[in-house]
Amino acid sequence: MIIVNGVSKRYRSHHGTEHVLDDVNLKIEPDAKVGVIGRNGVGKTTLLNLIGGMDRPSSGSITRTCRVSWPMGLAGGFQGSLSGSQNAKFVARIHGVPESKLAERLAFVEEFSELGKRIDKPVKSFSSGMRSRLAFAISLAFDFDIYLVDELTAVGDAAFRKKSREAFRTLASRAGLVMVSHDEATLKSFCKSAVWLHEGKAHWFDDLEEGLARYKKCAL
Repeated sequence: MIIVNGVSKRYRSHHGTEHVLDDVNLKIEPDAKVGVIGRNGVGKTTLLNLIGGMDRPSSGSITRTCRVSWPMGLAGGFQGSLSGSQNAKFVARIHGVPESKLAERLAFVEEFSELGKRIDKPVKSFSSGMRSRLAFAISLAFDFDIYLVDELTAVGDAAFRKKSREAFRTLASRAGLVMVSHDEATLKSFCKSAVWLHEGKAHWFDDLEEGLARYKKCAL
């Protein structure tokens, strides 16, 4: 379970202090399929990064009693001077993959990313598309109870995009999801409930359709 207890997030800017999230309280079960919705700039990605431990709240606490992924496809955390393989190995060791299974995980990343010998080049030499392929493959290579997804996208040709979508659908069938997306069709494909972020507050809806209707009504 993920327990978000009284979480607020503030940022300082030249305009002063901006309150993005204000006293947010949520309980997300491991098998939940949650779509995070709201207009641009309300803090959807911020909430996802807080839940995943990529950022810290200004106040309040977040408790995780299950294995929670980093936001899927996140490519900003790579060490540029290391190769794609070395970055994958580093992530595997951080997440406690035993030495006996390390080669298997690395082989999956290499096969799924379709980078070939380029995976042994420094990541700083990768194009943005290559980084995205590597990040998506690494995200799929580890088992989590809840996966965090910020705009489900896949790069590459049609065949690679199809493969990525099918792999994600298999993953979603056996794990929980907290998904940020502006695409209603994607949300309806993967999510059952919704968190609507509005004016710093988080509103929970057991039914995704109800949450989308409330969001649309407010947006009029």
